[in-house]
Amino acid sequence: MFSPKYPAPDTAPTADTSLVQPLAALAHPSACDCNPAPAPTAASVPAPVPASRSGMQLTPGALVVAVAGGTAVVLVVGAVLVSMLLSVAITAASVAVCAVVLRSLLNNQKGH
Repeated sequence: MFSPKYPAPDTAPTADTSLVQPLAALAHPSACDCNPAPAPTAASVPAPVPASRSGMQLTPGALVVAVAGGTAVVLVVGAVLVSMLLSVAITAASVAVCAVVLRSLLNNQKGH
């Protein structure tokens, strides 16, 4: 049921070399009048290379905005993390108080 089913060897397609075209037949013919680009000569002067610049240039105003935005993000993320830690601490303290109260109630029942 789960074994693969292969075709019988006599029905498998055979390799036909007449369907395969060599890459030389696909090359650009030498007798073409399509006006290829002229070959570069040794006397040609290379184009000047522009001075490399950094990908981003910040003005002083943009730098102040970036620093203020980064500070705001750090403060917001810090406030969220501190509030989550505080909520965990409050929950743990309330569970501990409930455990102490239940223990004292159970101990008082055994004494009476």
